[in-house]
Amino acid sequence: MSTLIPAPLSTAELPPLDTSQTPWPGEFCQIDDHEVHVRVTPGGDGPPAVYVHGLGGSATNWTDLAAQLKDRVRGYSLDLPGFGRSEPIPGYDFSLATHARTVIKYLETLGEPVHLFGNSMGGAISVIAAATRPDLVRTLTLVSPAVPDLRPRLDRMSDPRMALAVLPVIGSKVRRELAKLTAHDRTRQMLELCFSDPSLVPDNRIEESIAENEERARQKWAGQALNRSTVGLMTNWLTPGPKSLWRILPLVKAPTLVLWGEHDRLVSVRKGPRTARLLPQGRLLVLPKTGHVAQMERPATVARAVLGMWEAVDRHTW
Repeated sequence: MSTLIPAPLSTAELPPLDTSQTPWPGEFCQIDDHEVHVRVTPGGDGPPAVYVHGLGGSATNWTDLAAQLKDRVRGYSLDLPGFGRSEPIPGYDFSLATHARTVIKYLETLGEPVHLFGNSMGGAISVIAAATRPDLVRTLTLVSPAVPDLRPRLDRMSDPRMALAVLPVIGSKVRRELAKLTAHDRTRQMLELCFSDPSLVPDNRIEESIAENEERARQKWAGQALNRSTVGLMTNWLTPGPKSLWRILPLVKAPTLVLWGEHDRLVSVRKGPRTARLLPQGRLLVLPKTGHVAQMERPATVARAVLGMWEAVDRHTW
């Protein structure tokens, strides 16, 4: 088994971390028949960076990290179809491959290779996109990517009842009960599931999450998008052969940084070494006292790791 080379941290100066920064303004981009909502972080003359959120997330998951990197790249954070403010078109199947095609179509509009970021399901989608179209990706950053992890643990769910929601007979009743959860309930569950220490999340970020959950509750398509994307992810995890993520990772040509929270409850940090080793130019950084969304919980550290990769690539030492 090959030895993993540690990922370096940059010592470059970063903007002060300002968690009072509100989510970046959004615009709609035509991708095939979709109107995809993209939040744009103004930046300098650097190359584009594209951020892809995870299951149940949105473009707002990247607000603080995008702020840390805005002096070096132009940031574009997508709401995948069915999430955030991107309404899915009829017939959209929410599989990882279909989400990846949407991301690829967006990357094509930018006119040059990008620094691609993905968290959780967005990480799996970004792996597929980078492997499929290496010409579009300068570097790849994966934050707790949703590689296959089939541990049968209920504490990986925001609500243990979700395991019953897909069953016949009782499933419909469980779904009705879950639908009664308030925006405050959903935000609390998300914080407890995704963060190592939810008490450290700033109050304004909690209020933003509550408002976003209230907005989702008014969207007729949001629940189905979440359910079907969940099924799409699980289906991929159970898919053997060339379509397995374990078989796709070695096809990624871009320099790749893999970041994992030591206390990730959703996808085990034990998957980190295998993930990084399968990537031809992969390196791993495990973050202590961190959960599933390191870009939200440790944005400054993640930014230093990303800059460390970019600097090493520029020096041809990655």
